[in-house]
Amino acid sequence: MSTSTAKLVDLNADGGESFGRWTLGADESLAPMISSLNVACGWHAGDPATMATSVALAKEHGVGLGAHPGFPDLTGFGRRAMAFSPTEAAQAVLYQTGALRAFADQLGVPLRHVKPHGSLYGLLMKDDDAADAVADAVAEVDPTLFIVLEAGHCADRQRERGHKVAAEAFADLEYTDDGHIIIDPKNQRRDPQWCADQVADILQGRVRSVNGVVSSIRADTVCLHSDRPGAVDNARAVVDRMTSLGWTIRSLHQIDQEGS
Repeated sequence: MSTSTAKLVDLNADGGESFGRWTLGADESLAPMISSLNVACGWHAGDPATMATSVALAKEHGVGLGAHPGFPDLTGFGRRAMAFSPTEAAQAVLYQTGALRAFADQLGVPLRHVKPHGSLYGLLMKDDDAADAVADAVAEVDPTLFIVLEAGHCADRQRERGHKVAAEAFADLEYTDDGHIIIDPKNQRRDPQWCADQVADILQGRVRSVNGVVSSIRADTVCLHSDRPGAVDNARAVVDRMTSLGWTIRSLHQIDQEGS
């Protein structure tokens, strides 16, 4: 990422997760506040119409567009574990990214990043071979694409292997004592000020676990979930805190450009 000393950070949201007549997420309300949008590609959520709408939304608000590929599990929203080999994981990411890229090309919107979703993201956190395969495949298709991975070992390993990586932290998820995210299966509402406090810690290079254990963290991008109840209030609180601390929200691509 950027070598600049400026206080720049990306704020991303997972979106495009509606399906058919069923609507999920506060994408339209969040788009003016975020700098990157991760769009579901039809396997864990989303469909062609939703993907097209999401690309148009990213274009309208000038936010960085990213693919958000997951496991083929609409019923479980991609949050149930599946047995994928490294090759299968890489192929799944390429298949879904290619689908979103077709819509992006149609509207002239550059694809900026790839962020795996849910249990696929979790697989890459735990399986170095799978993470290697996915990162290699993304780079082979387009070396300008960032791959967004959990801050810590997963992101550090791929950066050391020469890949274009954005290390990610989360505004609305809790952390374990060893610094890994805890997926909330009930997707409960979060106190917006709790989210803002967590982001303030992240921007200062630390994160506090559910048990109060403090771990160091270095993040290039902070995630909010569009489908969480109260997502808009969470985003407002986070943006207010970021700006009050002197940070400027920019997309991954913009930060990369400003630091080069």
